[in-house]
Amino acid sequence: MWVLLALLSAFLLGIYDVLKKISVNNNAVMMVLLFSTLTGALLFVPPVVGSVFFPNFFQSINLYVPTISVHEHLLILVKTLLVLSSWILTFTAMKHLPITIVTPIRATGPIWTLIGAILIFNEQLNLMQWLGILTTLIFFYLLSTAGKLEGINFRKNAWVFFIIGGTLLGAASGLYDKFIIRKIDRLAVQAWFSFYQVIVMLPIVALFRWTKPPRKRTPFSWRWSIPAIGLFLVLADFAYFYALSYEGSMIAVISALRRGGVLVAFAMGALLFHERNIRQKGIYLAGILAGILLISFGS
Repeated sequence: MWVLLALLSAFLLGIYDVLKKISVNNNAVMMVLLFSTLTGALLFVPPVVGSVFFPNFFQSINLYVPTISVHEHLLILVKTLLVLSSWILTFTAMKHLPITIVTPIRATGPIWTLIGAILIFNEQLNLMQWLGILTTLIFFYLLSTAGKLEGINFRKNAWVFFIIGGTLLGAASGLYDKFIIRKIDRLAVQAWFSFYQVIVMLPIVALFRWTKPPRKRTPFSWRWSIPAIGLFLVLADFAYFYALSYEGSMIAVISALRRGGVLVAFAMGALLFHERNIRQKGIYLAGILAGILLISFGS
């Protein structure tokens, strides 16, 4: 069952990435991010309120959100700042780059998480993990050559640095999750993280949007794909955490399967946006995922 949940999470994440691309194309990125995070927060209002007034019922349906301390709220706020920083960079890059370039770069996330684990937690790599890192980096370099065919120079393109920065911050968030989930209930983390996203995004939107002269603002266009971003992320994360809750589930396998969501995003993006050099970039993406599989199964 936990394998099926991991695959479901991967599929939902793939759709989530495509919805991001649809939403930010020729649109105001900060407004898209604000409304998508607002959707995620609204989905957690019933469990949080219901857990206070009807705790037994929400425990029976595995949606009980326990009360947490001020210190735990601060820990979740730190996670929120990390993730939102990653999302701002990622959403902005997604607006300006082909999704068939963005998704392979995002797929390298586990490498940076692993390197962070080496530096922070003093973890040691085995031969299979080193082979995985080498394989991923080789195919990442080859992906940069495919980008040049479309006029995207990985060394000079600012949006490439944005997506790499967003991926690095996402990896840092993954390392932080390893620390925070040991201390706080998973649903409490997911719920309050969703609320804090909106609280933090409001002043950011005010700063980036309303301080600009009207003629310099990117017009905001409402699309139903925007709230769907928040919905699919919540569902994907719920399936992921639910898979981890099964006795005997293996985090290495779940992480590897979940990373397969980039295949869904790549394939759907290629069909919807008619991007170029699909076959070549598809081969390089497969190489990156092969490296990630070596890392995961070597863990």
